[in-house]
Amino acid sequence: MRTTLPARNRSAHVPVTALTALLLGACAVGPDYDEAPPVDTGSGWTQPADIEGAPADLATWWTLLGDPVLDRLVATALSDNLDLRQAQARIGEARALRDRAAGGYAPAVGASSSVTRRRQSENGPLPIGSIPGLERDQTIYDVGFDAAWEIDLFGSTRRAVESATASVEASAADASDVRISVVAEVARSYFNLRGAQRELAAREGSVNTLQQTFDLVQKRFDVGDAAQADVDAAEARLASSAAGVPGIEARQRAAALGLGVLLGAPPERELSLLDTRVPELALVALPVGERADLLRRRPDVRAAERRVAASTANIGVATAELFPKLTIGAGGGFQSLDSSNLFDTPSQTFSIMPLISWRVFDGGRVRAEIHASEARQRQAVLAYEKAVLAALGDAERALSNYRYGLEAVQRQQVATEAARRSYTHAKTRFDAGDIALTDLLAEERFLRDTEDAYARTYSATAVDLVALFKALGGGWDARAPAATCLSHQQTRTRGERT
Repeated sequence: MRTTLPARNRSAHVPVTALTALLLGACAVGPDYDEAPPVDTGSGWTQPADIEGAPADLATWWTLLGDPVLDRLVATALSDNLDLRQAQARIGEARALRDRAAGGYAPAVGASSSVTRRRQSENGPLPIGSIPGLERDQTIYDVGFDAAWEIDLFGSTRRAVESATASVEASAADASDVRISVVAEVARSYFNLRGAQRELAAREGSVNTLQQTFDLVQKRFDVGDAAQADVDAAEARLASSAAGVPGIEARQRAAALGLGVLLGAPPERELSLLDTRVPELALVALPVGERADLLRRRPDVRAAERRVAASTANIGVATAELFPKLTIGAGGGFQSLDSSNLFDTPSQTFSIMPLISWRVFDGGRVRAEIHASEARQRQAVLAYEKAVLAALGDAERALSNYRYGLEAVQRQQVATEAARRSYTHAKTRFDAGDIALTDLLAEERFLRDTEDAYARTYSATAVDLVALFKALGGGWDARAPAATCLSHQQTRTRGERT
C-alpha cells in the first residue's frame, strides 16, 4: 500500500529535496588546470653538443670532478647555507597556508562556559516582584558549544586548496633552485680560488724572470754595455708584471672569504685553502642529453608552471563569490540557575539554523576581482613562457661558452707546450754558448707569460663548466619530489643547532 504524505509534510519535504539535489550537483566553478601552457621550444640544440650516450648524472655533478675538497665544501653548504634554510622555512609557511585553506572543508566549532551573577529591576518590563518563585537575584550557569559549517557548493574551498597546493609545490621548486644556485656558487668560488692560485704561481715566475733580466741589464749598464733606456724598459716590464700580483692575491682571498659565508660560517673559515694545492681540474666534454630534457630538470621552470596552476585556481575562488553560500549553524549546551542540576536533561539547550546568503548587488566588485584574477593568470602564463625561453637561452649560452672555452684551453695548451720546448732549446743553446743570457731570459719570460695566459683561460673555462651545470638544472634530482631538496639528516642537524 502506498503512503501519501500530508499536504503540510509535502510542502516541508520540497526544500529538503531541492537542497539535497543542490548538494549532490555541487561543482567547482572557474577554469580547470590540466597541463602547462604550450611553448615553442625548438627542435634541438643550435650547435653541435656532445650528446652521445646517456646524459651525465647532474643531481650530484660536482662529484664527477673527483675533488674531495669540493665535495666537502658542497656537502657543508647544503647542510648549513642560510639561503637554503630560509627556502626550507618558506616551504613550511606555504604548507601551513595550504592547511589553513583545507580547514574550510570542516566546520568551525567553539566551546564556552560562564557563570553570571545578575540582579534584575523590579520596575522593568518583567514584573519580578509579582511572579512567585522568581527571584530578583540570580546566578546563571551556562556550558555550551556552537558550530558553523559553510557547504562548499561551488568549489570556493576546493579551488583555494588547489591554489595553496600549487603554491607549496612552487615554493619547493624555488628551494630546489636555491640549492642549484648555492652549489654553483660554491663551485665557482672554489674554482676561482684554485685558478687564482695557478695564475699567481705563473705571475710570480714571470716576475722572477723579469727581475733577473732587470738585474742583468743593470749590470751591463754599470759597465757601459747598455743604455739607460734599456734599464728603464726592463724596470717598466718588471714593475708592470709585479703590479698584477696584489690583484690576484686579493681575488683568491676574496674567493676563500666568500666560501666561508656560503657555508653558513664566519668568512675566515676557509682561509686555510690558500695554503693548499690540488691537481688541475679535468675539463672534459659533457653529455648534456636532449634539449627537451632541460625543462624537466630546471626547477625555476617548474616553479613558474606551478604558479600558473595557482593563479588559475584563484579564478575559481573569485568566481564562486557570484553564487549563493549555504552555512549551517548549530549550538547546544546546558543552562541552569543551580549548578547541581546543570547537566540534567531539562537543562539542555539546542538550536540549528541553515543560512543562505547571496551577494545580489555589490557594485561590480566581485566581477572586478574575477577580471583581476584572470589578468594575474595571464601574467603567470607569460612569466612561465619567459622562464622556459630564458632557461633555453641560459643553456645555449652556457653550452656555447664551455664549448669554445674548451677549444681555447686546447689552443692555449698547445702554445704553452711549444713555449716550453722553445725555452728548452734556448737553454741548450745558452749552455753551449750560442746565445746570451738576455736571450735565454727573454724565452723564459715568454714561457711564463704563456703559462699565465693558460692559467687564466683554464680558470675561466672551469667557471664556464659550473655555469653549464647550473643552466642544465644540475644540483637536484628532477625525478624526486622538489620538496625533498634537503635530507632528513640535514633537517635534524639544523634542529639540533637551534
